[in-house]
Amino acid sequence: MGSDRVLAVLKELARHPDGVTLDELTRAIGSPKPTVHRALAALRRAGLAGQDPGGRYLLGDEFLRMAFAHHEARPEHVRVRPLLEALSARFGETAHYAVLDGREVVHRAKADPPTGAVRLTSTVGGRNPAHATGVGKALLAHELGTLDAVRRWIGETPLERRTPRTLCTAEELHAELRATRERGHALDDQENETGVNCLALPVYGTSPRAPSGAVSVSALAYRTPLRTLVDAVEEIRELLGPLKEPF
Repeated sequence: MGSDRVLAVLKELARHPDGVTLDELTRAIGSPKPTVHRALAALRRAGLAGQDPGGRYLLGDEFLRMAFAHHEARPEHVRVRPLLEALSARFGETAHYAVLDGREVVHRAKADPPTGAVRLTSTVGGRNPAHATGVGKALLAHELGTLDAVRRWIGETPLERRTPRTLCTAEELHAELRATRERGHALDDQENETGVNCLALPVYGTSPRAPSGAVSVSALAYRTPLRTLVDAVEEIRELLGPLKEPF
């Protein structure tokens, strides 16, 4: 049994917080049932998988303990969390901290608006296409300074069109990244999800020259129009405090 099969089972378990049956795992992974069962047994011995009273498999307590301990110990999470909470309270919207991972951004931290307000469904650890998000464009603007660089980054795989407003060509993305550098902040005008817009700024948690990630205020467009976020960009920048640096 290869380690790649064990990892495939582990990743599939993460997709099912309410648990999943052996048959469902077998179908999802496309491996023989005995192979999946052996992978589950190895994960259970390590505490990385478990079973609920109904026999459904799910992530184990040891996996959750390690994941949360690692997440809470990350320096950028500790430093950014108060900022996200302040932004969320100020605008009554969701604030994110995300990092770039290839063609995607990964949410490392999130703060939701007060109880009772409509909230976004994004999750810590969730991923989105970098080209369609404010946090992604804030970070790509530092890495892709020319049209050729954008073309190389896109490569042979077309950019995903998440909404009718998503920028999907090298020329469109290059122009937007140039505009991002010029104005000092990135925008997502319902490009990743219809009805949701955001404004994002890079943060410098580990180096004064290269951003460690980006912070965004992600808002429901009907409640907080993009213009409202743009008008408040200097206030957002000031809240970044020592983490802010100009493009």
